Amino acid sequence: MTAKPKNRALTPDELDAFAAELDALRARTLATVGQADADYIRAVYQAVRYFGLAGRVLLMVAAIAGAFVTPVLWIAGTLGVLSLALSKILENMELGHNVIHGQFDWMNDPALDGRTYEWDIAGTSENWRKTHNFRHHTWTNVRGLDDDIGYGLLRIFPEQRWRPFYLVQPLVAVVFAILFEWGIAIQDLRLGRWFAGKKKTRELLEEFRPVGGKMARQVLKDYVFFPLLAGPFFLTVLVGNVIANILRNLWTYLIIFCGHFTADAETFSRESVRTEGRGGWYLRQLRGSSNIAGGKLLNLMSGNLSHQIEHHFFPDVPANRYAAMAVEVRAICARYGQHYNTGSLPRQFGQVCWRILRHALPSRPRAAAAIGATQAAG
Repeated sequence: MTAKPKNRALTPDELDAFAAELDALRARTLATVGQADADYIRAVYQAVRYFGLAGRVLLMVAAIAGAFVTPVLWIAGTLGVLSLALSKILENMELGHNVIHGQFDWMNDPALDGRTYEWDIAGTSENWRKTHNFRHHTWTNVRGLDDDIGYGLLRIFPEQRWRPFYLVQPLVAVVFAILFEWGIAIQDLRLGRWFAGKKKTRELLEEFRPVGGKMARQVLKDYVFFPLLAGPFFLTVLVGNVIANILRNLWTYLIIFCGHFTADAETFSRESVRTEGRGGWYLRQLRGSSNIAGGKLLNLMSGNLSHQIEHHFFPDVPANRYAAMAVEVRAICARYGQHYNTGSLPRQFGQVCWRILRHALPSRPRAAAAIGATQAAG
């Protein structure tokens, strides 16, 4: 691995100036948000619907006609899975995630209201608003406050206390990727507290009620209702839905992990953020985030989380603006001597895999303490 880039220490005045420049960029961008952005998100909304419908129809054709003509089974089935997976990816990444952040509340469109939008995954939007919009975006990479650091399953950073369980985390990481939406669904239940006896079973069941209801609806929709429409040929539709959901889970996992757990990403202690101002908050978002270099297709398919830095800076700005904002953000970071972490998808994911493999093993206490001290000082 290459040496981690050094960030220049900023004086209090420089931190204030850094924040002022980024705040000004946000204000300028929001002042120009309007019809083009509304047209864009409505086009995404329609794409989700039409790709989803096409996928459902093609899977039905594959199930019924494919039972008699084998080429139809493979061609229609493959196209159906890909179309349905594309619909689910777009709905989760570019539509649901960004709408739930309130990026399009200004449109006053009930279908795109971040306070009421419910998306097509096992977890509830309400839990996501709590664990992601509030907890993660407020306390990004702060140990003990941001539950997204390893999601309670993985040791990604040396500052996390090592346990023998982490020896199997390369396998756990693969299973977690396949079942990612289900892991996200139960994240706010904090099952570790229940296993440790710090949460009562009655409390856990109460918290699980809305989550369980959403899980049941998702299972009935994808694995019962639509397959049964194919009658005796239900198995093809069922398998198609399973594969489409797995593809969506794998892609979501890939993008999220590449945006947070590359080699240059840092974590922070609670003490280091006690007196954190606006400039310090921006600096923490920068040092805890990673961009993925790519073109317009990657931006769309990732929900523009290919610009994770910009998203962490400006979570309420329409994400389709991030690519343009990134040019100025990168220049601002350069002026203040701050590393702007970006790289290709294979490069960033390779670093994520290295972290998962390396930190499955115990870290040398001296190395971990040195990293922690450097971050606290930064």
